[in-house]
Amino acid sequence: MKKVLLLINPVSGKLKAKAELFDVIHTMTAHAVIPTVMMTRRRGEAKDVAASCARSGKFDAIFCCGGDGTLNEVITGVVSSGASLPVGYIPAGSTNDFAAALGLPLNLTEAAASACRALREGRTTLLDVGRFGSARHFTYVASFGAFASSSFSAPQSMKNVLGHFAYLLQGAKDFFSIKPIQVKCTTKSGECYEGEYIFGGVTNTTSVGGIVKLDSALVDMSDGEFEIVLVKTPKNASELNTIVTACLTSNLKCDMIEFFKAREVKFELPRDIAWTLDGEEAHAVNPLITNLHKAAELLK
Repeated sequence: MKKVLLLINPVSGKLKAKAELFDVIHTMTAHAVIPTVMMTRRRGEAKDVAASCARSGKFDAIFCCGGDGTLNEVITGVVSSGASLPVGYIPAGSTNDFAAALGLPLNLTEAAASACRALREGRTTLLDVGRFGSARHFTYVASFGAFASSSFSAPQSMKNVLGHFAYLLQGAKDFFSIKPIQVKCTTKSGECYEGEYIFGGVTNTTSVGGIVKLDSALVDMSDGEFEIVLVKTPKNASELNTIVTACLTSNLKCDMIEFFKAREVKFELPRDIAWTLDGEEAHAVNPLITNLHKAAELLK
């Protein structure tokens, strides 16, 4: 028998985790995996619980049932604990970008069964994790500007009803309030990108909110490097249309987009610009973003 902490965010996505809880538990026990179940009650609690769980040595794994933000907290907790513990992801969010990029099942019981089989067979994948500043982490994206705020500015009630479409609606609204941001981005190797941009993303995924997409051939989630996208400020409707088309078709050779890879980058932005880390709001002044190579162990 394998012992697992099943950590559930009951308000993620369309409340699927709460509705299908018994099916998930039944699936786990059918695979000889015994869960200790806990539901989160506040933002940030999953991080604290995951860190404690990893240090305790009482569990063979921690299963996260929630959205990408919940997974962020769990992986952050495990990584910051200094201990090693595999994570199983049962995606129950509105978009589940990271799960889709990893090729994980999006059905809850299928995802639970897949994680259980991986645990019993000892199958794990090591993934890069981003360190944002000195204390925060992200699993698949740190971004700012247009689209970036869609995940945390779209009301939870809208996300629960409309799911992924809520982000598209919010992203469309963002386009009508685009403001150019003066950005300086410097890599560890000395490359510098400077100018006015409407979006910046430090990514380790193929999709950001289902709006900004990267070709899967360009993305390796455990190569020690980020894929970095900077979208220039459009000067007219034609350039705006070019950007929209490029984002949706993964055309990174577009003249309006800077695309490069790096292990470490430093950003200099106006102080009032908010970031989003895996869908959660963050604030930092001139953050240094570092790739922690193969820092997370995911059951897959």
